[in-house]
Amino acid sequence: MEPWSPFVTVAIPCLNEEAYIEEFLACVLAQDYPADRLEILIADGGSTDATLAKIAKISERDPRVRVVPNPRRIQAPGLNELIRASRGEVIVRMDVHAVYAPDYVTRCVEVLQETGADNVGGAQRAQAKTWFQQALCAALESPLGVGGSKYRSPENEGFVDTVFNGAFRRRVFETVGLYDPGAITNEDAELNQRIVDAGGKVYLSRKIVTHYFPRTSLSSLATQYYRYGRGRARTLLKHGKFLSVRPAIPFLMVVSGATMAVVPPLQLLLPAALSAYAGATALEAVRVGLKAGPRAVPVVWAIFPVLHVAHGVGFGSGLVHYLRHPDWTEPETIPKAADPGLRATRSPRTTARARGRAPRRAAGRRRCTARCRASARRRPPGAGSRRTTT
Repeated sequence: MEPWSPFVTVAIPCLNEEAYIEEFLACVLAQDYPADRLEILIADGGSTDATLAKIAKISERDPRVRVVPNPRRIQAPGLNELIRASRGEVIVRMDVHAVYAPDYVTRCVEVLQETGADNVGGAQRAQAKTWFQQALCAALESPLGVGGSKYRSPENEGFVDTVFNGAFRRRVFETVGLYDPGAITNEDAELNQRIVDAGGKVYLSRKIVTHYFPRTSLSSLATQYYRYGRGRARTLLKHGKFLSVRPAIPFLMVVSGATMAVVPPLQLLLPAALSAYAGATALEAVRVGLKAGPRAVPVVWAIFPVLHVAHGVGFGSGLVHYLRHPDWTEPETIPKAADPGLRATRSPRTTARARGRAPRRAAGRRRCTARCRASARRRPPGAGSRRTTT
């Protein structure tokens, strides 16, 4: 297969990240992809701390780093601003609150070429710093916790319905459209659903490695999954379907439990249903929790109902809200590139073009800086908790 070294845009949404932006950009700048084939664009949502000043200093040393204003502040519109401003044939999304392998961009490009997919990514690998995060990581490894989502397991490989972050061919945004600017959460899964509906392909690869830091408390976890539920309800109403029934299962569980609680003929079934749920979650908590130590087991057992109830209630709230106030429009596309090497197509496979491109990489790979390698150890617990990917 002919080597492929497309120009790559790294797209980063950002807001008030003064504590993390320098370490994060050190990791991005240490990527082993050819430096002359890479630009780094940051959509700042109006940071009021020292984030912009720190980015400016880095940009002075490396002009590949540029800031693009994001007046709407949230991630999806910010990513759209970056895509409009980008020059890349491949657009790689990165979030500040995650740690990326030094070959992350290189592997994304390789997998795009090898599979012909329109979007590729790796598993959503959780990394713990506190005892609660250890228990939560165990719960998130369980099908009972995440519904068997393929992108949650680093062992999975193949075509899927969504991936963590994503590396996209430019043609996606020329044909399928940009991110939904009204999406507060679930913007990545919604875009991937449009890709699949249009006949495109999304691929999950074990070679693409990144880690994120999950929530640090039950209350913050409940808030997160409530928002996830609302976002998934919005996606369902927008498209009229899901690629999988997984997002609706917690909602159906909550509705079933509430129905048994308030309908007299069904109230006799409620104790048996609750006992069955408690038993199933207890057994699963023991199975996955022991990996994190015996004291994690009761915490994992408590996490399961928080995940299920918060997501289910959020889903119901989203159905009610977005049935009354739908806020989506037809997806906006970007102009098709004039360069024939960037022409848009809905075919899931393309021929790699290397005309006039720089060599794939210089001899030997640059290693991630010591600062990058130490970033995960120095971050405070929960540094990755703002991530809204589902």
